[in-house]
Amino acid sequence: MKEAYTMENLRSDAPDIRTLGDLKASGYQPRPVRDEIRANLIDRIRSGKPAFEGVWGYENTVIPQLEQALLSRHHINLLGLRGQAKTRLARLMVGLLDEWVPEVAGSEIHDDPIRPISRYARDTISENGDKTEIAWIHRSERFYEKLATPDVTVADLIGDVDPIKAANLKLSYADDRVIHFGMIPRANRCIFTINELPDLQSRIQVALFNILEEGDVQIRGFKVRLPLDLQFVFTANPEDYTNRGSIVTPLKDRIGSQILTHYPEDIDTARKITEQEAGLDEAQAAGIGIPDSARDLLEQISFEARESEYVDRKSGVSARTSITALENLVSTAERRMLRNGDTRTTVRLSDFLGVVPAITGKIELVYEGEQEGADSVALQLIEDAVKSVFATHFPEIKKLEHKDAQSPYDELVQWFFEGEGLELEDDLPDGAYRDALDSVQPLEDLLRKYQPDLEAEEKYFIKEVILWGLVAHQKLSKNRFTEGYRFGDLYGSFIRGL
Repeated sequence: MKEAYTMENLRSDAPDIRTLGDLKASGYQPRPVRDEIRANLIDRIRSGKPAFEGVWGYENTVIPQLEQALLSRHHINLLGLRGQAKTRLARLMVGLLDEWVPEVAGSEIHDDPIRPISRYARDTISENGDKTEIAWIHRSERFYEKLATPDVTVADLIGDVDPIKAANLKLSYADDRVIHFGMIPRANRCIFTINELPDLQSRIQVALFNILEEGDVQIRGFKVRLPLDLQFVFTANPEDYTNRGSIVTPLKDRIGSQILTHYPEDIDTARKITEQEAGLDEAQAAGIGIPDSARDLLEQISFEARESEYVDRKSGVSARTSITALENLVSTAERRMLRNGDTRTTVRLSDFLGVVPAITGKIELVYEGEQEGADSVALQLIEDAVKSVFATHFPEIKKLEHKDAQSPYDELVQWFFEGEGLELEDDLPDGAYRDALDSVQPLEDLLRKYQPDLEAEEKYFIKEVILWGLVAHQKLSKNRFTEGYRFGDLYGSFIRGL
């Protein structure tokens, strides 16, 4: 974390008010956390500033609904498949809180000095009056998050009797001071997020009913009246409703707004997300050139996966697929650069073999996909993506053509028919790689005719796209050998063998 954002530095900026008397004199008026979020959101909207900065593709869908729910002071359930920025949206709500709010110093549940709710805070104020010490909490400390797992208990979330506290304070178990508060009371006046809500056992979900509405909680027989002030944000995956659990109906009834999230709807939006989230360091950014077409192809893989017959669509294909794939792609090119002793290189289409581990770890396969094998499905997705990118740059190749029909690719196919083919090794130095592609003159002719304005960095990547695209359309053959790929004519080698 940068020095400017450490909590020590932040606390030095806290208001210089240290007692309850000074706080009252300042004119401070408490307000519920949902009113606080609403007021700050209104200011954001009026000023034209984004309330959820860095979230792309939701400008006209999710974010308007989310802002409406917050303006309505609703508890919220974000429902969507994995990798749809649900948790990120919840965390960004912290920016809608006031920067600093006061609390009774030493309070376990962030008691407001003007409206204390815990016995500790009330006793402290009763004893010290206006001299009661005040502490300040920054909004970054007002976000609590819990992943719902089957082992979560009521004690974890709400609280339990603490025998150690009873022994140390020499208190009877009948004294409510022996209660150890759970995560939810400790998140008083904060945003509390429960991720993967359906994974929470039904009896635990039931324990949330009164907290959401009346504020009553019972801990080991103690009926503790705690009018907790919380903004609840839940996240859930539709798959969970059928595979692992469900949200009990009375709890759903108490959640004000349920908002559906979705995946990016176009390549440009997906690219923004990937480029923003990918963990590339400065050396990689400076030394590895990434053609625009390579970025498009990378995103197209996820789009193909979401439509693939081999991939479980109900499980979804996370945006993290493209993020980790980009990191692997750059690292594949970087490894080649280091092995060749170069200081700069450009991503090649053959480098996409390096993204296979990022794909296989992120997709859930249906039965047919399991039969094919995860690696085979990943390679098929890459080839399908190449086919889609090829179609955006060059004329369509029709499945059924008249045998005498002319094609823009006839000269290229003829070049491979008459020659020995083309070998591209994975670790070929940049100069040799370019010379190998330049040796195929029909590739240059196609670029000059259909893509004349390409940058030099883009040019050689697109030449590979042509070769892979013709393979995908069964015009050429592509064979993997130990050190790279060999492109050849589809039937020429067989005929020559005869």
